[in-house]
Amino acid sequence: MKTQLELAKAGEITPLMIQIGKDEGFSPEDIRQKVAFGEVVIPNNPNRPNQKAVGIGMGLRTKVNASIGTSSDIHDIELEKRKARIAEEEGADTLMELSTGGDLDLVRREILGCCSLPVGNVPLYQAFNHYSRKHKNPNLLDPEFLFDLIEQQLADGLSFMAIHCGINRFSIERLRKQGYRYGGLVSKGGTFMVSWMEYHNKENPLYEQFDRVCALMKKYDAVLSLGNGIRAGAIHDSHDRAQMAEMIINCELAELGREMGCQMMVEGPGHVPLDEIAGNIMLEKRMSGNAPYYVLGPLPADCGAGYDHITAAIGAASAARHGADLICYITPAEHLALPNENDVREGVRATRLAAHIGDIAKYPQRREREKQVALARRDMAWEDHFNLLLFPDKAKEVRTGRSPENTDTCTMCGDFCAMERGYSLFKDDMKGDKIRKTEPA
Repeated sequence: MKTQLELAKAGEITPLMIQIGKDEGFSPEDIRQKVAFGEVVIPNNPNRPNQKAVGIGMGLRTKVNASIGTSSDIHDIELEKRKARIAEEEGADTLMELSTGGDLDLVRREILGCCSLPVGNVPLYQAFNHYSRKHKNPNLLDPEFLFDLIEQQLADGLSFMAIHCGINRFSIERLRKQGYRYGGLVSKGGTFMVSWMEYHNKENPLYEQFDRVCALMKKYDAVLSLGNGIRAGAIHDSHDRAQMAEMIINCELAELGREMGCQMMVEGPGHVPLDEIAGNIMLEKRMSGNAPYYVLGPLPADCGAGYDHITAAIGAASAARHGADLICYITPAEHLALPNENDVREGVRATRLAAHIGDIAKYPQRREREKQVALARRDMAWEDHFNLLLFPDKAKEVRTGRSPENTDTCTMCGDFCAMERGYSLFKDDMKGDKIRKTEPA
């Protein structure tokens, strides 16, 4: 079986490319070329039929990923299934199943069966979890077990995987010689792999046998997302030598993987101050040959716990504006607890709004919807206004909960509505501008 990348390079337009072109407003040939260049990936493991067709990459709408999964403290499969459904209902484009507690095979298969989003994971979680439970020491991990597990998970239908191939002896040495880390190591998979390498004084098998990783991913046409295991967990660590060493390696591996016919994506930070986000994305795009960039947030401040979905939305809007392609949501529970159902809902909504803000800055031609919202708001055409919003249910809930005496206005201004009075002063001079659509652009 050929991958979407190999088919695109051979000049073949696939049904997935046709659907993505239709959804994104591009011709199928445009999508084929982007896939052939490695600028767009399509996570869609054929072992799991009836997934949504999702394109991630340059020129396309910035996509939103929601992460769910059990922990060692809370492993309620039905809760995770509800969270998966909420993520899909709220408009997430992809889902990561990141469980570390309970029956991990069962959780994964139940999640794959309860939604139509492309689902990804981090295989190191289950590998190290197995050795922690069975052998009381995750450092006893056998690399052969890890490769077998990756194939088993792919056979279940996962469409992308975050695999920590870019951590190697060189990047660890940069961390050691650097001599400090304000935020330490915050990637679970990355930390376990560093620990394994130090314990055995060996190279990372995922780096050492990178061709084997790519062969497995190609077999199931899954997207290899090069994990960011040494990402900054504090803005004071942003772009330190250790993080940059891993980023350079990941960008090299993205190019090598594409040459092997594997669909490749690079993962990014992490905690990054706002003024460094544009530079971070420029570096990834330049060094990887425009491989799709999957960013975790990013979080431009460290002190927002409880409201980190807002902190991350600010970073995500900037990241989308400067070229990030897939944003992993952050929920209000980040740094504090396992997200609940409402956290998932709020995280997806905040990140969708951030991605939209970034996209209308990145693609000015996509601003028509904003104009239609403004016209409906100016004219106090409330139903049209609701229909154009990203979250009409929330807007209706707020308005109906505080109904004004004059139903044309709202309770903010009441009889002193600037829209009503201001427009009446000049409406005879505004020719034809009341024509508007009632559906989102």
